[in-house]
Parts: sequence; structure tokens; C-alpha cells
Amino acid sequence: MALIVQKYGGTSVGSVERIQAVAQRVVQTVKAGNDLVVVVSAMGKTTDGLVKLANELSPNPSRREMDMLLATGEQVSIALLSMALHTLGQPAISLTGAQVGIVTESEHARARILQIKTERLERHLKEGKVVVVAGFQGITDTDDLEITTLGRGGSDTSAVALAAALHANFCEIYTDVPGILTTDPRLVPDAQLMTEITCDEMLELASLGAKVLHPRAVEIARNYGMPLVVRSSWTDEPGTWVVSPTVQARSLEGLELASPVDGVEFDTDQAKVSLLRVPDRPGVAARLFGEIAHQALDVDLIIQSIHESNTNDVAFTVTKNSLKQAEAVASAILPALNAGGTHHDGDAEVMVEQRIAKVAIAGAGMIGRPGVAAQMFSTLAAAGVNIGMISTSEVKVSCVIDETDCDRAIAALCEAFGVSQSAVSSQQPAVSGQQLEALNTQHSKPSSVASQNSPRPIRGVALDLNQARLAIRHIPDRPGMAAELFQLLAAQTISVDMIIQSQRCRVINSITTRDIAFTVGQLDADMACSVLQKAAPSLGCGEIVVDREIAKVSIVGAGMVHQPGTAARMFEALAMHQINIQMIATSEIKVSCVVAKEDGITALRLIHAAFGLSGEQQIQVSA
Repeated sequence: MALIVQKYGGTSVGSVERIQAVAQRVVQTVKAGNDLVVVVSAMGKTTDGLVKLANELSPNPSRREMDMLLATGEQVSIALLSMALHTLGQPAISLTGAQVGIVTESEHARARILQIKTERLERHLKEGKVVVVAGFQGITDTDDLEITTLGRGGSDTSAVALAAALHANFCEIYTDVPGILTTDPRLVPDAQLMTEITCDEMLELASLGAKVLHPRAVEIARNYGMPLVVRSSWTDEPGTWVVSPTVQARSLEGLELASPVDGVEFDTDQAKVSLLRVPDRPGVAARLFGEIAHQALDVDLIIQSIHESNTNDVAFTVTKNSLKQAEAVASAILPALNAGGTHHDGDAEVMVEQRIAKVAIAGAGMIGRPGVAAQMFSTLAAAGVNIGMISTSEVKVSCVIDETDCDRAIAALCEAFGVSQSAVSSQQPAVSGQQLEALNTQHSKPSSVASQNSPRPIRGVALDLNQARLAIRHIPDRPGMAAELFQLLAAQTISVDMIIQSQRCRVINSITTRDIAFTVGQLDADMACSVLQKAAPSLGCGEIVVDREIAKVSIVGAGMVHQPGTAARMFEALAMHQINIQMIATSEIKVSCVVAKEDGITALRLIHAAFGLSGEQQIQVSA
């Protein structure tokens, strides 16, 4: 017998007929010998309708009253589903978030879960009842007992948090898609279903077009080792498993308030190769990294900064024993790069740095928490550590520093984030035999969930068309500058995505300077620009340049680790169709490129095809 938490989205309970279908599925699960908690969203477009009503009465309704209003949507769903179960002879009880014991922060519209008091839940389960819970909502642990909502993706968050609190065997997320796909099927019709993906990969794919799972839900699953499976409400197909690492037991107090950083990582076996003033044209990165892949050299970090005049800089890191070979490859292609004539700042050249180290902070909680990167930069600055290279992803921020500063940097970061030095691995275990057995018990058809990783290095391709890029020119190259800049943005709750620091230095008025470029959501671009322009004179920075016509395309896969040529294949797919790469940033399991917005969808399709992710079957997804 397994304890399972199931979650059904708004489309799954959008009508009486669909509620009856859900009830049939729930009864089937119970008859297979399982205890069951069911979390449901509001019916169909109910929440949108309630928001519209509020806006007709007030242009800016209070968050408290909005929570009171929106929490009613789920109450309708849970009552109707419980009635449908009673009709089928299945004992059931509906409970609101407050009744089920979901305790949250006193933060209306976007509360995080502090704890779940499971006593009542467990009592009803022992009585043989299906407990039907209102997702998306909770209650404060204050005398006022305020109703709160969890914000976007709240029902997913409720379900996974309940599964963690109850120590369930797994959590099923039922939706209108058959699982997690290799990319957005509305843009790539032959996108294929994945049988399995790790939590880290899922978090890196947070910007995937078909947003099946909210990052907050994945974060809880990762922190508490809770396996998830995403399945269709309309079929009995096995769906996609989102698997978690084996984690040490952690307290359920402050359930969603865990530190955003799990660990501090470092690598002293690194050397850096920089190509300065390379032509800003399609194919340069493909040629460079294609030749490096031909030499079977493993590359760790790759960054390409924004163009200056008609050139830009590309830098990458390799192990120290690969440095001479990597330098030789870079030097060998220089004549071809310089063949176009002299650029404004001179010909391209290669620079090598041997005495470097990489330090990184990693954690699922970084997403949606502005200021984590700024805190890292501030910590390094306070320790007197200068940053020579920055690369970011959704779950990791990496900095290249001087090798002699490594021990000091690690100690400072561990203290600042309250963690022990660790190596957070993206190689996560597949679903356990016990979990598969429980799933197979539930369904008459054996599960086809794979327990082995896909042979492909790439699991999925993501496209984000909703970002803008800001470039800050001529920032003084001294400890603390990156910290000051990103603290200003964090103070305005502006989340920063990609961050790139140029490798080329300029001396202006006897001060050595660099450029920094980063991306933010389109809606935050004006505020970010305004904040930085006000601060630029006191910080000694140059102009602030904004570009809203960009797209970010990314490949994600734990299998790219120690797979030379993965990034090169991505760059080559773009180069073959003359798509210019404007920025590059990497982590161990992700490569992201910024291209022109007009090239975004084409780039997504080209890269998806280049990695053999397309298939013959077309997945139908609701609009």
C-alpha cells in the first residue's frame, strides 16, 4: 500500500463531467490499495473570472481582500469532487487550506508555506477517507488567522508540500499535457515526451514554453527528495517522472523558507583561455568550440560578452592539463579570425590564465529570490576577492577568481550562506524500485518509466522571449563593484537571470574598467535602467545600454557533463543558418545563448533538431 498525493489542475476539474472523470480515477487508485490525498485547483477559468470581478470594482484591490476572494474558487472544486466521490460510494472529506493545517507567512498573494499540521489529515486517512484539499491557499499562524494564497503555481506547491509533510511515496501532478516535453509543442510540433528528468534539469528548464510545473514545487521536491510524476488527466499513459536526489533528513519547520543555497562548490583544477576582439559574426563560436571538441577537450564554463564596436570576447575554462592544447587550438584559428582586416581595437588575440579557481553557490531556492547573486558578490568583496569571470544559471552562480583567494572565498561564502562546503551533484538517481512498484500497483498497465538515463546528452531545449538585456559600460575593475550594482537591483526586487562580465579591460583616466551585461524580465527593464543610471555617476560607471529585442535559448541535460562537443553542436546549428550569438553563459548542465528576438523561434527549432530530440509523433496540447 502506498500513500499518494494527487493534484488536478483547473482544466481537469473544469466541468461536472470532468469532475466525475477525476472521481472515477480517484476511486480506481483507492481500490488498488492506496491511501490518497487529492489537491485541486479552481474550476477552469474561475480564478480569472474572480480577478475580473475585483478589477471592475477597484483598479487596485487590496491583497488581503483578493486572497479572501480567490480562496473561494478552490472551495467550490473540493466540495463538488467530494460529492462526486460520495456518489460513487467512496468516503471523502473536503478541507480548505486552513482546515488541513497549511500554515504560511503573513504575506498576502505570494505567501510561502512555513509548516503543515498533519494531525487532522492523518486521522481522516486512517478512517479510510480520501481527503480532498483546496490548493493554492493557507492560513497564518497568528491570532487573526488570516487566509493567504500562495501565488502562481500555488496548487502544485500545495500538493508537493503536503506530500513532503506526510512522507508520501510520491506525488502525481495531473494536467492537460501527457508529461514534460523536450520543448514547447506549440512552437515545435514534433517535441517528444520525456520519461524521466531530474529536479535540477527541471529547474533549469523553468522557462520552458509549456510551463507544466512551477519552480517552487520542484524546489520542495528536490529539498525533501519527493518523486513527482506529471501525467495527463485524460489518458492512462505513464507520464514523466521528476526525480530527486537522495537527501539528508531535514526539518519540516520553515518548509518553504529553506536557505536558497544548498552548498558552496570549488574547483582549483581550472585554467582560462580568452579570445579578445573576435569578430562579431555568426560561426565564430561554432568554429572555436567545434575544433576544441574535435580534440576531445572538456570545457567547463563558457562566456561570451556583448559586442563592442564590431567585436566581442569569448572565454572558457578547461582543466590545467588541457591548457596547452586548448591554447594551441585557440591560437590556430586566429589567422582566420583576423583575415577580415584590422578591427577598431586591433586584431584578435589569445590570453591565458593558469592560476585561477572556480567557486560557486548552488541551490534550488535561488529562483525568484532577488539578491542571492548580489550577496555572493558582496561576500567576496568583503573578503577582498576580485571576480574575473561570472556565469549564472537558474540554480547556480559561478565566479572565477585568483587561485590564491580560493580558501578565503570558500570560508566566507560558507559562513555567509550558513552551509557546509559540498558538491551538489546534478547526477540524480532514477525512481526507486519501491516507487515503481507502487505506481504499477495503481495501474493495470505496467509503467514504462525508465530507470536508466537517456543516452542523449540533452533532455530539453527552452526559449524565453520575455527578457531584456542591460549592459553597463566601463565599470571600475575592483572588488565590490558587481556587489554594489546587483544589490541596487535586489533592493527593488528585480530578479536577474544571465550575468556576463567581459574579459577585455580598458584603462580610462588611469582606472582599469570592464563591462557587465545581464538579462532581466521585460517588465523590470525600465526600473533596472533607471536605478543604475542614478547610481552610475557615484559608482564611476559609463553608459547603460538596454536591448529589448533579444531571445534566450538554452539546452539542458545532466548528460552533457564530460561530453565534449555538446556546446559546439548548439553553436554550429545556429551558425549554419547565420544566426549570430550575442551572449553565452553556461553551467554544468546548461548552455544559454542570447540571440536576436526575431531569430528566437527559429533557433529553438534548429537546436531541437540538431540534438535529435524530434520524433514522428505529434503531441496535442491545449492552447
